[in-house]
Amino acid sequence: MRRGAARVDAGTPPGRDRAVDALRAFAILGVVLGHWLVTALVADSGTLHTASPLQDMPWLAPISWVFQTLAVFFLVGGHVATRGYASARARGTTYRQWLTGRLSRLFRPAAAVLTLWTVTAVALLLSGTDFETVCTLVKLALSPLWFLVVFAGLTAATPLLTRLNPLWPLAVVLHVDLIRFGLGGPSWLGWVNVAAGWLVPYTLGAAWTRGELERARAGWVLLAGGAAATAALVLWAGYPASMVGVPGGTISNLDPPTLAAVTFGLAQCGLALLLRDRLRRSMRRPLAWSAVALVNLSAMTIFLWHQTALMATTATTIPAGHLLGLHTRPDDLTWVAARVAWLPVFALALTICWTAFRTYEQDPRPRTVRTGSRTRARARTRARIRAKSLHRA
Repeated sequence: MRRGAARVDAGTPPGRDRAVDALRAFAILGVVLGHWLVTALVADSGTLHTASPLQDMPWLAPISWVFQTLAVFFLVGGHVATRGYASARARGTTYRQWLTGRLSRLFRPAAAVLTLWTVTAVALLLSGTDFETVCTLVKLALSPLWFLVVFAGLTAATPLLTRLNPLWPLAVVLHVDLIRFGLGGPSWLGWVNVAAGWLVPYTLGAAWTRGELERARAGWVLLAGGAAATAALVLWAGYPASMVGVPGGTISNLDPPTLAAVTFGLAQCGLALLLRDRLRRSMRRPLAWSAVALVNLSAMTIFLWHQTALMATTATTIPAGHLLGLHTRPDDLTWVAARVAWLPVFALALTICWTAFRTYEQDPRPRTVRTGSRTRARARTRARIRAKSLHRA
């Protein structure tokens, strides 16, 4: 293992900012663990329906503060996309070529998830499975796809967003919530925040690329300001303390994003920026860096299949009875302790999914194209040398 980690470390380009990869890995793993901890599939009268321990134990809301890390992922995504687009333009790559390369890695693994769950849903219905159960399973399995749609849209708009000040989308979120909650406006207006809310950390990532967030002061302002604003919104404006949706709740901070979710994301982004130097030092260790590199190579596979791993574990253990932490209602700390004990089993199921589907995230064509390009370049060089030799002769 140490020899393999040393090879990964030695093969990493010297100029790569390893803190960016570490933040992306932590963001993905945070979402996965968060879903595994607060998503329950309760077996009741022959059907499965979703529940959450936050519904009966709202004082566990701080769990969502730790594991709802989507803002960090959009921060890193904005930084990487802006930097990548600038590099592509410098190389002469067209916008279409750059965007195709960026989106193909997102949608190839998504196509595999859609295909499998289409076949699975049809098979379950034909076998007589309750329609409500099938809807619950499909909705849960495909729920990560909303992220891909939003992220793909922001990626496509990157050339227009490279100079956008994050205060503009933040102002949009503020006014949308003011109209919805303060003036009794239509609830559908909140879906504007799906784009505007995640645009805030994405444009912060672009500001990072421009070098505007290098000082520690920027991180402290975001952390302190975001935390203070979130606390005020929760304590005095009626926003839920949980940063994820809770079944039965009148307001969800995430579906669609609210002002509280966005200010909380600002605090997370500030903390991420403050941790960059420490992460860079930590990633000098080959073992730590190889683990982060492995997660980054399969980030979309892990993200898209983690709910399937949860459901596969739950479904295959139904014949054993109503197991605590899997099929029972999440209404006490005993369930929480049992769910924590099930996490390694979920991880094993996700590893099986990763083994089966990780190739959809790896495109073999770039390697071939790069090899072919180098071969053609060497051939052109040899031809020029021969032409010069003939000319001299």
